[in-house]
Amino acid sequence: MSSNGIDLSRRFFATVLPLLNERIPDVMTRSAAGLVGEGSECLGLDDEISRDHDWGPAFCLWVPDDLLRSELDRIESVMAALPATFEGHPVRMKRDRRMGRTGPLPLRGFYRRFLGMDHVPEGWREWMSVPEYHLCSCTNGEVFMDEGGEFSAIRNALLEYYPEDVRRKKMAARCMIMAQAGQYNLPRCLQRQNAPTAMLAAARFAEAALSMTFLLNRRFMPFYKWAGRLAETLPVMGLSVTRTLGVLARTRWDSPELGMQAVDAIEKFCTETAEELRRQHLCDIRDNWLWEAGPIVQMSVKDPELRARNVMED
Repeated sequence: MSSNGIDLSRRFFATVLPLLNERIPDVMTRSAAGLVGEGSECLGLDDEISRDHDWGPAFCLWVPDDLLRSELDRIESVMAALPATFEGHPVRMKRDRRMGRTGPLPLRGFYRRFLGMDHVPEGWREWMSVPEYHLCSCTNGEVFMDEGGEFSAIRNALLEYYPEDVRRKKMAARCMIMAQAGQYNLPRCLQRQNAPTAMLAAARFAEAALSMTFLLNRRFMPFYKWAGRLAETLPVMGLSVTRTLGVLARTRWDSPELGMQAVDAIEKFCTETAEELRRQHLCDIRDNWLWEAGPIVQMSVKDPELRARNVMED
């Protein structure tokens, strides 16, 4: 049966759930299970290439930290009794195959690993201390069951997304980087026929444009290697940012003609960004010069200390 990693793992978990409930019922009533965290399968982006390492039927069992410490031997004995293969694929539940990504995991410890804290961030300082791709790692994938409710309570609070002040501060910084790298520096690099610097300016713009698109959609951006593919699925400007990055990827930066086509694509994307900022009532500029938009978006931040931070930084 062909399927992606999450579907495969969901079926595997359903198959072994009776054994888990029989052998460690006290653990299962307080724990959660699913596939969340690192890896392309947690984003639904795994493919044939993904299967060459760290891929296959598996699940995380998030156990309250104190319960995991006291019952680890019992839990591991059940893990050892699970099938070695499922639907023709090697199972990733043996100790040496987990890579710290599956199997029994401390519930709060899972969040500490990614957030640097075992609770939902409180206040803008805590929110901004967490890399965005780590927030994505806590909220991707799927929870198959959660009898205790503690894991999902934290996850659901994270899924409510950044506080609006934090989102706006990040968007202000993205406006500035997109303007500086893409609208201003890139054309000047091309005029100077400085291909390496033009490439770097385009890359800096591309990353900021991707981040802006995720922010406009209120979705956490994943690790860079998956950000472009996941952006395609976003309803707000997802196809637009994908087209723009496609133009940049095909550009030969030592070709003035192709370079200016890239500049045109960037300007078009900035126009669409300005339109969306207006639609979301974040900025009222009439043109697409995002250097002007950034400070306006930042001035809508309510917290005075956050509003006073350098507009180029988040």
